[in-house]
Amino acid sequence: MKGSGLLPVLDRISQIKILVVGDVMLDRYWWGNASRLSPEAPVPVVALKTVSNIPGGAANVAANIAGLGATVILTGLIGSDDAGTFLRASLLCHNISPDLLISSETRPTTTKTRVLVHNQQIARVDEETDEPLSNAEEEAVLGRVKDVIAEVDAVVLSDYAKGCLTRTLVASVIAEAKRNGKTVLVDPKSRDLTKYSGATLLTPNLTEALNAAGIENGGEEMADIAAKKILAETSVESLLITLGEHGMKLFRKGEEPVHFPSMARQVFDVTGAGDTVVALLAAALGASADIHSAIEFANIGAGLAVEKVGTTIVSIDELRLAIGDHISHLNENH
Repeated sequence: MKGSGLLPVLDRISQIKILVVGDVMLDRYWWGNASRLSPEAPVPVVALKTVSNIPGGAANVAANIAGLGATVILTGLIGSDDAGTFLRASLLCHNISPDLLISSETRPTTTKTRVLVHNQQIARVDEETDEPLSNAEEEAVLGRVKDVIAEVDAVVLSDYAKGCLTRTLVASVIAEAKRNGKTVLVDPKSRDLTKYSGATLLTPNLTEALNAAGIENGGEEMADIAAKKILAETSVESLLITLGEHGMKLFRKGEEPVHFPSMARQVFDVTGAGDTVVALLAAALGASADIHSAIEFANIGAGLAVEKVGTTIVSIDELRLAIGDHISHLNENH
């Protein structure tokens, strides 16, 4: 039966452990109503109703993996501030230990505050620094990685270009993973993808891939050219370019590209969709799925994620239902 191998993958995820390293953030949502414009400026006056604090960035990747029942180890830097305290509490609510996070006295916790009125985002306020980690901070993060890498099934590097994943740290983590025979997945933000050489799988979106290949003003038709250049310049095994509502495309040296059409019924909000993709890929590969099954698995989850508002977690029950529907659909059409 077509697609039936995905359900056993889902069942194995509860037995695996994934390490996530990268730019840990707090996603804060201010939900309110607006019925008038301010007399001070042509902007709405928002009557604040509720505030949500949710793991963002690398922490959102971790929360997506934990939502599937896997054990997640998360490391990165946060500030010794209120946002850091909120983030630690939020991680515990998602069954993720904050113990391997490193508190910095000099860096703030990266915080993205979104103001939403009637489910529509009207503003975003960012508090952050993109200064690279100091040598001492790099060593501290690497020390955490070395302590746990032997016990994990896969490693995710979640790079939001906020300074945590320096070239030196990335190279060290990938080398450590290789020594221990671990799969490394990277959600990259750097224009220079050679930074991630040696990784198992890179997951840039189309814009990131075109930028990395030095292609200006290109569209989806340039994805294959960009991929060929990236694979030639980086020693990565696989490159998966995400194409928004058009799904995703896998490129590997010496193989024909494989296109995976989008599974979304409607696209409501793409916030965090890339996090969902890399999280589900890591969970599936950690659970011993082959690369094509892992992408099919992640594609189904991404389709669910973009149908929701804001940074969201795809639950194991939702995924099981969607996989069941996917299997039925495949078998009806064959």
